[in-house]
Amino acid sequence: MTDHSPAELRRLQAEDEGRPFDLAHKLGVPEAALVAARVGHGVLRIDAVPGQLIPAVQALGEVMALTRNRSCVIEKIGTYNDFHDGEHAAMTVDEEIDMRMFPRHWVHGFAVEAESAQGIRRSIQVFDAAGDAIHKVHLRPGSDLSAWQALTRDLALQDQSDHATFEPRAPVEPPRAQPERLDTLLREWAAMTDTHQFNTLIRRLKMNRLGAYRIAGAPWVRPLAVEAVPALLQRVHDDHCGVMMFVGNQGCIEIHSGHFQNLRPMGPWLNVMDPRFNLHLRGDHVAEVWAVEKPTRRGPAISVEAFDAEGALIFQCFGLRPEKGGDAAQWAGLVAGLPAMAEAAE
Repeated sequence: MTDHSPAELRRLQAEDEGRPFDLAHKLGVPEAALVAARVGHGVLRIDAVPGQLIPAVQALGEVMALTRNRSCVIEKIGTYNDFHDGEHAAMTVDEEIDMRMFPRHWVHGFAVEAESAQGIRRSIQVFDAAGDAIHKVHLRPGSDLSAWQALTRDLALQDQSDHATFEPRAPVEPPRAQPERLDTLLREWAAMTDTHQFNTLIRRLKMNRLGAYRIAGAPWVRPLAVEAVPALLQRVHDDHCGVMMFVGNQGCIEIHSGHFQNLRPMGPWLNVMDPRFNLHLRGDHVAEVWAVEKPTRRGPAISVEAFDAEGALIFQCFGLRPEKGGDAAQWAGLVAGLPAMAEAAE
């Protein structure tokens, strides 16, 4: 990691007009180091624990919620409602801002104020122990500034140093399979009654998601061509198909439930630019795509899941549940029509 003083990081940020994520990568520092360097210069260290932070964020009213991984960014406008806290997992359950949070990764929290041509931009930014972004909340014109003032007063930490230390970033776990346990995997996969049982199953068998997909085969998984990803976005848009799009990282998963109205590909980026929902996906990062089926009490849960070259999950897309206005048969037909890996090779 390149060694830069906080003053130098502040200067470099002032000179750079790009995204902090890109500048951090160029400098060889965690993104959180750029934010921490500005403590005392428009940035305040705050309590990052979701049980403390999210109720204060809810009081802000309408905001924009942003979650990203290396290959995909999801942005949703709404209010943080119906918060459920938990030691290992927490959630907000709302039509617009629907999130799953894993508190142990919410390590570094900052309240940020930055000058812009449109005035002061305010945000909450949370990072993990390695300094990678977990979740960000951007205030909007209608956000409650008195609630912002209360948040910065009540959640400010005693430590307001502009120096920060970070742990090494954990490497992406490569695909992990146990072919000798394939019969058990398939037998218990067929017996599932809820999609959440899958994670428990593969952990017990000492596999991970991608490793299990690679050995499971029909009828539960089908390898798709990487071209299936832009095709998926286009067909969801064209067919006005309701979906649930899951984008996240180790500390937060954000979910869009609804449709795609405006597709705007730009270079390697595949973008959905809707009034209250944006998705920015690096199509060139997609290395593997799988159509996956898991049995549940309510019928099969069918998903399209994309991974990068290291095996990191980029996104999962499910059909919107019928009780939310989705059409299970439409979604199943859409996924069945996506190009398979073998088709692309021919």
